[in-house]
Amino acid sequence: MSIGLILLVIVVLGVLGVFIATKFFGAFKDEDNDGIPDKLEEKIEETKEVVSEIKERAQKVSAEAKDVVKAVKEVVKQSKDVVTVATTKTTARRGRKPKQK
Repeated sequence: MSIGLILLVIVVLGVLGVFIATKFFGAFKDEDNDGIPDKLEEKIEETKEVVSEIKERAQKVSAEAKDVVKAVKEVVKQSKDVVTVATTKTTARRGRKPKQK
C-alpha cells in the first residue's frame, strides 16, 4: 500500500471515531447535533477572526510601504537637484519663476 492511502485511512478512522464518540457516547459536547464538537467550532471561529485581523494589518502595512516608496523616490529626486546645484558655478536660482505683475 502506498503511504498516501495509509494516511487517508488513518484520517477517515479518526473522523469516524470523533463522530461516533460525539453522536453515541456524548464524549464531546455538541449542542447543535451537527457532528462537530462545540470546542472545535469555537476554535474555528477564533481562527477566522485572527486571519481577518492579519489580512487587515497586511493591507495597512502594504499601503504604508507604498507611501514610503513614494517618499524615498522624492528624496532621491531632490538629492540629485542638490548635487546639481552644488556642482554648478552659476548663481541663478533654479525653480519656480516669480509671478509677473
